[in-house]
Amino acid sequence: MNPTTPLPSLEKDTLPPVTTAVPSRPRLKSLDVFRGITVLAMILVNNPGSWGKIYAPLKHAAWHGCTPTDLVFPFFLFIVGVSIAYALSGAKQFPEQHTATIVRIIRRGLTLFALGLFLALFPKFDFETVRIPGVLQRIGVVFIIAGIIFLKTERRTQILIAVFLLVGYWAVMMFAPVPGIGQSNLLPTTNLAAWLDNTLLPGHLWKSTKVWDPEGILSTLPAVVTALCGVLTGQWLKKKDEPGNKIAWLMVWGVICTCLGLIWDLHFPINKSLWTSSYVLYTAGLAMLGVGLCYWLIDVKGYHRFTTPFLVYGVNAITVFFLSGIIPRIMSMIKVDTAAGEVDSKTYLYESFYTPFLNPYNASLAWALTWILFWMIILWVMYRKNIIIKV
Repeated sequence: MNPTTPLPSLEKDTLPPVTTAVPSRPRLKSLDVFRGITVLAMILVNNPGSWGKIYAPLKHAAWHGCTPTDLVFPFFLFIVGVSIAYALSGAKQFPEQHTATIVRIIRRGLTLFALGLFLALFPKFDFETVRIPGVLQRIGVVFIIAGIIFLKTERRTQILIAVFLLVGYWAVMMFAPVPGIGQSNLLPTTNLAAWLDNTLLPGHLWKSTKVWDPEGILSTLPAVVTALCGVLTGQWLKKKDEPGNKIAWLMVWGVICTCLGLIWDLHFPINKSLWTSSYVLYTAGLAMLGVGLCYWLIDVKGYHRFTTPFLVYGVNAITVFFLSGIIPRIMSMIKVDTAAGEVDSKTYLYESFYTPFLNPYNASLAWALTWILFWMIILWVMYRKNIIIKV
């Protein structure tokens, strides 16, 4: 990752520019703001003071169902798809550059995957039990697949691919027998996705489950559709049309997708860990509504005053997500002597400045909010100096 200045356009956020000049487009600030809101929420839910004291909306659903926290990751993948539509539109017009562009897509995706592995390995670097799937790993894989699909296909084909993946995943999960287990099912440890994870990556899965992973292999396919929904939305926003018309149709399709997801939930339950097809439609629909609202308020109506705190998160989203995962691990390595014995620095700060003054749930939330403010100050300084760390 290298700091660059000046502040790049949205196209540069994702890939280096192609050699052939293409007409520049104004940066959509609303996309950075929506991305910033999403990554800020990621940090909020990933950094409680105590994992045993979390308010219900800040928890993932135990299995079936969807909490506000379950919206965060699909919203991020959705905005990855929107960014792909902006970043690669120039290269898409020049078939002779597709090979070089695909190489850059793969390079960036593998970089994200490697950063995710580094987070999983740090600080022990135990390769025998390292968790191979993960959030950044899924972002990297989805970016590669969705980027190549956008580059090599047209809108109609992208829609057909999305439908095929959603229907195919539903059919496989609901009707294909599970080897060694029997009838298909959607139980946590015996569904087909869990069997595939445990068969191909034994000992390298999420430590909380050990035999399946919420960012597993098979469920990455419908996650690609989440990004493709963003790709389709990005192409719609890029159309030369009246903003009001674009927003109206984006809202209409947002409502349609959300309702389709809720209807499909009756047969194929909304489930973040399985990334079910109903979950894809439900979260993509809500993401369309969110992007449409941000686009109308920020880029059409020109309301910018409230956006800076989210904007600073949005332009350095991967950077802050990565560093916010590294710093707590470093804090766990720094020990402090107390009257009760040696504790890590995070525990010392939390028990010294939060738990004595607040009830357990509020103390846990206050710690997470402190992290948000801490990173906001750093990102604000970076933004003012036009520093963007590109992956």
